[in-house]
Amino acid sequence: MTTAGDGMNPLEIVKAHIVENFLFGDDRRIAPDTDFIENGILDSTGVLELIGFLEEKFGIRVEDDELVPDNMNSLEKITQYIARKTGKIQPA
Repeated sequence: MTTAGDGMNPLEIVKAHIVENFLFGDDRRIAPDTDFIENGILDSTGVLELIGFLEEKFGIRVEDDELVPDNMNSLEKITQYIARKTGKIQPA
């Protein structure tokens, strides 16, 4: 498993997790702006599993009112959300 301190940025870390756990190693179906729900990558159970991963990996707490598509529905949105929660600005 990757760690947040191994040189990978949050987008790469989250992408690696999704590819490994939801896409069975096929990274051709996911780009930074790919809509997870619309493209059948995550369902409601998958979102809950992803939340657990984010909380453990990045040391954040995802509040119920933060479980919205604007925060969780693509790699870009998740990366921006992590940056806001951790106070770390991500490069564009």
